[in-house]
Amino acid sequence: MTVYVWAFIIALVITYAITPLIKKLAINIGAMDKPDARKVHHGAIPRLGGLAIYIGYMVSVIYSVDDLSAEMGLLVGSLVLVAVGIWDDVKQIGPKTKLTGQILAAAVVVAFGNQVEFITNPWGHVFYLGIFSIPLTIFWIVGFTNIVNLIDGLDGLAAGISLISCMAIFTVLWQMGQVDLACIALALAGAACGFLRYNFNPAKIFMGDTGSMLLGYTMATISVMGAVKTAATISLVVPVIVLGLPILDTTFAIIRRKINGRPVFKPDKGHMHHRLLALGLSQKQAVLLMYAVTALLGYVAILLAKVNILVGIAIVLAILCICVFIATKLGMIAKDEVVAKEKAVTNRR
Repeated sequence: MTVYVWAFIIALVITYAITPLIKKLAINIGAMDKPDARKVHHGAIPRLGGLAIYIGYMVSVIYSVDDLSAEMGLLVGSLVLVAVGIWDDVKQIGPKTKLTGQILAAAVVVAFGNQVEFITNPWGHVFYLGIFSIPLTIFWIVGFTNIVNLIDGLDGLAAGISLISCMAIFTVLWQMGQVDLACIALALAGAACGFLRYNFNPAKIFMGDTGSMLLGYTMATISVMGAVKTAATISLVVPVIVLGLPILDTTFAIIRRKINGRPVFKPDKGHMHHRLLALGLSQKQAVLLMYAVTALLGYVAILLAKVNILVGIAIVLAILCICVFIATKLGMIAKDEVVAKEKAVTNRR
């Protein structure tokens, strides 16, 4: 158990200590996030905080994991993704270029032999993916990379949700006896926790795409590696449940943008956190509410690893129905308010 404690503490302390230095670096090189009509913060804020998360996380992993050769795909892929993230935080690259970098980072993981070749259903049947194994694994990793990236819209939101998610993932990996992967999950949790000190409202620095992509990428890759090492589909199911909130938010964003005729990658103000702010909640209240929902989902994910999977699926479906109902009430999958206003003005004319 000592190795787990150190994995968390080392990442936390190092990230906490170097974040002010990264903040100064971001200011010096012009990696600043300026406010606009969609964003909720005021004034330019440094956005290279993900580099501090990466450094703290990597030092902890190197110290905690005995045999790094088994995790080399994750480490090399993370380096590729962080390089793309830093490039984007400094120069603001286009979505296609960023997506290409994400695919390359995911392909590195696969190149090192980490790919889901089969999955099992609750009744014990095995489905072999065959030629779809590689593209589905890459799609899985890239998907989660963007899911965390898209929810990074309020101070401390992505960092806090990732912290809670990593703790749930760690618990399941620990129960499965996956020591090295559990240490990696805790290292990421510690880094997110150390960074949260500077990122919670009012934020002094943002993690930027460097941090948000790294968090989603690492959690997705850990789940793939867990499935490869244990042949247990549960390692893939856990992140889907615990990250259910950003997954639903991303799904609704895609549907909403299609309805409104907007490009999928074009940001809007229809995300869950925007709707909560529109209801009158403060940034802190909205973030804490989403923390609570994520913690509940994390508890469900841990239970699912222990109880009958059919019971777990029933619980997840019930939660999904509730979330869809709430999302509909919040207007997250309706037409944009701006579009509605424009049509109303046109009708008056």
